[in-house]
Order: sequence, then C-alpha cells, then structure tokens
Amino acid sequence: MADVQKKKNKAKKVEKKEKQSLWVRFRIFCHGVKSEFHKVHWTSKDNMIKYSIATIVFVVFCSLFFYAIDIIFALIQTLFN
Repeated sequence: MADVQKKKNKAKKVEKKEKQSLWVRFRIFCHGVKSEFHKVHWTSKDNMIKYSIATIVFVVFCSLFFYAIDIIFALIQTLFN
C-alpha cells in the first residue's frame, strides 16, 4: 500500500515539475548550487602547496621511470636487430 502512495506522490511531483516555467526551474537549480557550494570544505593555502608539490614530484618521477623503461627496451631491441 505504501508503494502505491509513493508512486502517486512521485507522479504528482513530475507533473508539477513539468508545469514549472524555465525561469522557475533555473532559479531552483541556482538555489541548489548555492546551498551545495556552502557545504564545500576548502583546504588551506599550506595544504594546497604541499599537495601541488607532491603531485608535481609524482608526475616527474613517473615520467622519468617510463622514459628509462623506454630507453631500456630500445637498447634491447637494437641488440636483437
């Protein structure tokens, strides 16, 4: 019985959404974005600098690692040709 009531309520909500104008839906969307934006946890400047440096170091390390592997495979390939 509760499932039937939920489906009816859902159908009514869909009908209401379809009847709303584009401007009203846009304002509802903007209100939702604003409320979610207030929930965002911003990191401090110090943490952002640390995370950025760690990311750059990781990218450089991975680049050098794969470059070294590429050179090794190229040398191996020249030995067998």
